[in-house]
Amino acid sequence: MTMKNSFWLFGTHLTIIESEEHTDSRYDLIEGRFPPGSETPLHVHSRYSETVYVLEGKVTVYTPGETNVLSTGDTYHIPKNTPHTIANSSKTEPFRALAVASPSGFAKLIRAVGFEGSVNDTPPEKFHDMELALRVLEEIGDTNIGPPGARP
Repeated sequence: MTMKNSFWLFGTHLTIIESEEHTDSRYDLIEGRFPPGSETPLHVHSRYSETVYVLEGKVTVYTPGETNVLSTGDTYHIPKNTPHTIANSSKTEPFRALAVASPSGFAKLIRAVGFEGSVNDTPPEKFHDMELALRVLEEIGDTNIGPPGARP
C-alpha cells in the first residue's frame, strides 16, 4: 500500500519524504514550498527539534532575540522548546526547503489535517478542520503562541 505524501497545509505545499514508518520514529523529512509573503504562526515544538535546509529562495527564521535570513544552501537548527516563526519575506518568489523534525511528529499533523494535492495545484479554497488540528498539535507537542506576523 502506498501512502499519500503530497499535501497542502495552511497555504503551504508539503511533501513527506520520510516519516516514522521508515525511520523508526527517529525523524520526519519534509519538503516545503512557501508562497511569496507566507509565514508560519509563532509556535513551539515541545517534543522535537527542527532543522531547516534552504533549497531555493530566501527565508527568515525568527527565534528569541535573533533574526536569521537564510539563502539557498543555508541550514538553521531550531532546538525543541524554542519559540519561532518561519517567513518568506519575498513578495514575488516562493522559497523551498527541507525540514527535519527529530524525533518524528510533524508528518502526523500534515497527514491528519492537510489536503492531498500536487505542488502544481492551487491551494484548496476550503478550511482545515481546526478542532482536529488542535487535537493533533497537542498530541505531537506543538503549541501556536501567536498568529502569523507575531515575533518571539
